[in-house]
Amino acid sequence: MRIGEQAGLLPAPPRTSGGYCDYPRHALARLGFIRDAQAAGLTLAEIRSVLTLRDSGQAPCARVGALIDQHLAEIDRRMAELREARTELQELARRAAVTDPDSCSEGEICTILSRPGPASRPGPGRDAERGVRRRPCR
Repeated sequence: MRIGEQAGLLPAPPRTSGGYCDYPRHALARLGFIRDAQAAGLTLAEIRSVLTLRDSGQAPCARVGALIDQHLAEIDRRMAELREARTELQELARRAAVTDPDSCSEGEICTILSRPGPASRPGPGRDAERGVRRRPCR
């Protein structure tokens, strides 16, 4: 409960004469909402914005719906990135399965991870022998 207070999600409760916190019943419902909102992936700042709307007498449904849409879009983006990474790793695993370690040269670190491409070929402004861009040293 103190975390909720410190994060600005719960108002500070009244104290008993002995100094104990005397939480009202509605604090339990608020804590339950905070727990559910966190389980849905909302941040404490997002939860605070929803509670602020509710505390001002407004129904926060539109805000909650927008937050859910934002989180779904983020999950979709991350899942697309993970699918790309999985495809890349599957290709690397196929390459690793057929790579003969004895065929690796000392000039290469690992042929499984190195791909032939523009970065490994000399181009304009690149040293043909080393394939690196030359610049003046400072």
